[in-house]
Amino acid sequence: MAVLADNSVPKNPGQRPSPKAVPAGSLDTPLSGRQRILPKFSPDPDAFGHATEGFARFMGTPQFLVYMTVFVVIWLAWNTWAPLEWQFDSRDLGFTLLTLMLSLQASYAAPLLLLAQNRQDDRDRVSLQQDRQRAERNLSDTEYLTRELASLRIALREVATRDYVRAELRSLLEDMLEAQEELRTHDSTGQGQHESPRDKVREKLKEQRERQRNPRTQQIPRVKPGHSTQER
Repeated sequence: MAVLADNSVPKNPGQRPSPKAVPAGSLDTPLSGRQRILPKFSPDPDAFGHATEGFARFMGTPQFLVYMTVFVVIWLAWNTWAPLEWQFDSRDLGFTLLTLMLSLQASYAAPLLLLAQNRQDDRDRVSLQQDRQRAERNLSDTEYLTRELASLRIALREVATRDYVRAELRSLLEDMLEAQEELRTHDSTGQGQHESPRDKVREKLKEQRERQRNPRTQQIPRVKPGHSTQER
C-alpha cells in the first residue's frame, strides 16, 4: 500500500503528472499521411485536355479514316503476300497483332471522346451562363429605358405646345386690341379724371392675366359652377 501511494503522488508538488500514452488506434487521433513510393503525377489539365481534344477531333475527320484504311490494307497485304520470313503477323493466326492494335486504339478512343465531350460541355455551360447574364443586363437596361421614357412623357405634358402658345398669343392680342379701343374711347370723351385711362387699362390687363392660367403649362383651368367656360 505504501508503494502504491508513493507512485500515485508525484514527488514534486509543482509538477503536473505526465499524460497517459494514447493508443495508436484511437479514433480521436488523426492518421498521418502515407508516404508515396513514386512521385505524384499531375499533368497540366489545360494542356493535356487541349492536346487530347485535338487528337479526338482529328479522329472524327475523313482524313483519319482514309489513313486508317490505307494502314490496314498495307498491313494485310504485307502479311498475306510477302515472303514468310518477312511477315510479322501470321495470317494463320488471324492477324492477332492487328486485332490487338485495333482493340488498343478503340480502348483509348473512347476516353478521348469523353474528355473532348466534357470540355465541350464546360464551354457550353460557360457560354450559357454568359448569355444569361447578358440577357439579365439587357432586361435591366430595357426596364431603365422604359422608366426614363415614361418620365419624359410625364414631363412633356407640362410643356407648352405650338397650338397652346398660338392660342395664348391670340388671347393676348385680343386683350391688347380691347385696351387700345378703350384708350381711344377715353381719349374721345375728354373727361377729366383723377386716374389716367392708361393706368386703368394697365390694371385691367393685370387682373385678367392673374385670372388666366400660366402660359407655360397646359393645365385645364377650373370652371366655377354657374359660369360659362368662355369668359372672353
